[in-house]
Amino acid sequence: MPRYRLLIEYDGRPFSGFQAQVGQPSVQGTLEAAILGFSGETVRVHAAGRTDSGVHALAMVVHADLVKTWRSAVVRDALNAHLYPKPVVILDASIAVEGWHARFSARERRYLYRILNRRSPPALLQGKIWHVKKPLDWAAMQRAAQALIGLHDFTTFRDLACQSKSPLKTLDVAQVTGRGEEVVMSFAARSFLHRQVRSMAGTLVEVGLGRWEEGAVKSALDAADRKACGPVAPADGLYFAGVSYDPDSETVSLG
Repeated sequence: MPRYRLLIEYDGRPFSGFQAQVGQPSVQGTLEAAILGFSGETVRVHAAGRTDSGVHALAMVVHADLVKTWRSAVVRDALNAHLYPKPVVILDASIAVEGWHARFSARERRYLYRILNRRSPPALLQGKIWHVKKPLDWAAMQRAAQALIGLHDFTTFRDLACQSKSPLKTLDVAQVTGRGEEVVMSFAARSFLHRQVRSMAGTLVEVGLGRWEEGAVKSALDAADRKACGPVAPADGLYFAGVSYDPDSETVSLG
């Protein structure tokens, strides 16, 4: 039975999140309905990560097992036809090597958080970016973010409903850059706690606004106390940006 590896992007606004929920629209449910419409098969889709309600994806990787072997281009184009007009798109489709799993084979996951930093609200990016009116010192945010890199107890930045067995995570990348009117935060790790990225992003914005000293981020981290976290950033600006796998898990293309 071939395992199809799908690279997808989606606008998270119409969905309750990636994971299927009874009576709620989800990305997972939307994909599974499209696969049923295309192949006639009822399958379970597995993803590299789960996004909350309103969170977007630039390059999420999922997989689904189908009985029949189809050409990659046929799978991509047929699924896109069944997904339209919902804001979920298949960017690429291929057959995975034996033993590969979208979630368990992942080595690194990457997120972006986008902020529009100007007085006027967004017109074209409503629901896709966090609008912060007051000027942000993104260089101060970048310096403060360095305290988050490495292996830490991230309890402070962990949602109370998080189901992870341990708050210990290794953050490989925490970078803040300014691009004209936009401030972008980038984070990378093998895995993240529930709402960890939004919690870190909201806390760093407190530094950018001058409400927190740069060293306060490290103090909050060291406290290992959810009450020490700054405001949680809204879902609007968060994007699942990509996932990395071992080179030996390359896929087989069928054209």
